[in-house]
Amino acid sequence: MASAPAKPLALTLGEPAGIGPDITIAAWLRRRELNLPAFYLLGDEALIARRAKALVNSLGADVRIASVSASEAAAAFTEALPVVATGERATAEARKPDASSAPAALASIRQAVADVREARAAAVVTNPIAKSVLYRAGFRHPGHTEFLAELAQQDGRVPQPVMMLWSPRLAVVPVTIHVSLREALSQLTSELIISTVRIVATELTSRFGIARPRIAISGLNPHAGEDGSLGHEEQTVIAPALKALRNDGIDAKGPLPADTMFHEAARDTYDCAVCMYHDQALIPIKTVAFDNAVNVTLGLPFIRTSPDHGTAFDIAGTGKANPASLIAALRLASRMAAATS
Repeated sequence: MASAPAKPLALTLGEPAGIGPDITIAAWLRRRELNLPAFYLLGDEALIARRAKALVNSLGADVRIASVSASEAAAAFTEALPVVATGERATAEARKPDASSAPAALASIRQAVADVREARAAAVVTNPIAKSVLYRAGFRHPGHTEFLAELAQQDGRVPQPVMMLWSPRLAVVPVTIHVSLREALSQLTSELIISTVRIVATELTSRFGIARPRIAISGLNPHAGEDGSLGHEEQTVIAPALKALRNDGIDAKGPLPADTMFHEAARDTYDCAVCMYHDQALIPIKTVAFDNAVNVTLGLPFIRTSPDHGTAFDIAGTGKANPASLIAALRLASRMAAATS
């Protein structure tokens, strides 16, 4: 693995009442044992101090917190959990989001992106947000991925964000993301498949070090349409996209029946599976790699990773939250940053 980047990783607060603070604290406590890359949390120091106090018995250790600037975070990391203030206080208690949750979560994301784009941090790592809480506060994006794309715009142009779920055992990308299944069918076009796979192929090379990525493309319908008897999208939408991608020199095969793409022998034949809609891609990876899968947003001018799970309100503040996916997200962000530095 390449050496870690010199700059720290910018870690967002996520939903203050969820497990983001818990897994951040738990990951930091294992920093030496796991040789984790330096990171700092963007959020409210008082909130983190309260949560650390609540978790001290279950975690078996005290947590020293240092209020720092981004430039001071790497030096502070070995002895204290670095926290960089965003200016938004968070009063929410574990399992009980309140009116402070949305402003605190969004300010943390905005500041993390600004820190990376202004070279104060190597990458953005995001803790889980509660979209229902944000929606009540007027948030208008389907999810993290789309909000990050808006923050990444340059000269008024918003990049196409591509959501990848990555693990050592499997990497998947849904072409359509956070929309209903009915809306996904209306959004699915040859052009969207082409642009998505081009981004995947480019970044598997530039950020994952795969010289010639092998990409498996699923069908949409059962058994990939059975030659049109179970649907025509494989012939009218997916096949033309595959032809264009192969003409680009991309190693793309398909359309493949989704129900036979994910067993162990099949996974050995490709580096990433591109699927037509959200659950078609995410059910397999959450089945085989629930604890160590990482959400990666491709197509942005910066690196972003995230744990592949939600806020888990039911266990926030109890010490039961598993930091494994956050640890994997921190490590992958560091690896990707080192590959592109």
